[in-house]
Amino acid sequence: MIKLKLSVAVFCLAFSGISAQVKDTLAEKMMVYQLPNGGWGKHNSDKKNVDYTAKIDSKLLKIIKANDNDLATIDNNATSKEINGLIKAFQSTKNQAYLKSAEKGIQYLLSMQYENGGFPQYFPNSSIYRKQVTYNDNAMINALTVLYNVAEGKEGFEVVDPKLKEKSKEAVQKGIQCILKTQVMQNGKLSIWADQYDEITLKPEKARAFEPVSLATGESVTIVKFLMMQPVNPEIEKSIKSAVKWFDESKIVGYTYQVSRENGKAIRALSKKEGSNVWARFYDIPTNKPIFGDRDGSVKYNYDEVSEERRMGYSWYNESGTKLIESDFPKWLKKNKISE
Repeated sequence: MIKLKLSVAVFCLAFSGISAQVKDTLAEKMMVYQLPNGGWGKHNSDKKNVDYTAKIDSKLLKIIKANDNDLATIDNNATSKEINGLIKAFQSTKNQAYLKSAEKGIQYLLSMQYENGGFPQYFPNSSIYRKQVTYNDNAMINALTVLYNVAEGKEGFEVVDPKLKEKSKEAVQKGIQCILKTQVMQNGKLSIWADQYDEITLKPEKARAFEPVSLATGESVTIVKFLMMQPVNPEIEKSIKSAVKWFDESKIVGYTYQVSRENGKAIRALSKKEGSNVWARFYDIPTNKPIFGDRDGSVKYNYDEVSEERRMGYSWYNESGTKLIESDFPKWLKKNKISE
């Protein structure tokens, strides 16, 4: 009996040792791609996009090793995607290497935040528009959502070092203040948000040639949803209500925006549809009219005047405001016992 117990104990110890070394293929790749400063890039030193489905052979590994810190970004979900993936992998494997890698990524997010609470698109790369406070493609909100989950111990982040939790709480509060400061005042009323801002003045800025200074609808929906996750105070309540009112007043009634594929190419079309509403991707700040940018830097007020390459290569309308108005906002009001 004693020998049996001893054998079982030895087996359990051996099994626990094996379990501690369980590996997740995707997480392993993410650690290889992680940059020295803790962040991740969206493309490699050879300008090709990071592809986690690709096998890392000696040739690709050489390219990855040539990646430097200037590639680190929160654009296109980079860095936040990897941190979330590593935390998920740690949950299933208990492999400490994944947790340490995620914590290094969290530290990178904390290090890139400006004192005013904003986040640049890239860090430390500050060339052209990369240093601007960036909501475009949900960059800043993705970063803040990771830090919010760290601070609150949600979505598996309860395992993170307590010191990072405290720092994340401070970062989230600074981020919220930046969000409130950057909500655009339009003709004396709070509206929504621009895609990017000057990192010093917090004034709306343009980015790429076809991304003019404007109000940005898709990203603003994501910002409002993030604010809805926070404890309510008068500033946040006013911000949310003002944004939802803007969406309701700025909708384009009776249209839908559809994307299909033909011969491998995206076909984007705005068409009439009863009972459906859309919003332009960008609205002119002074006039609140839909605007469209082109490769040559020109701004059009007519969608049909945009070059075919940009018209078919960019999403110029969305329907994201519908769920915000019809579902998310009423639920938020009810949850917080707030009158409309």
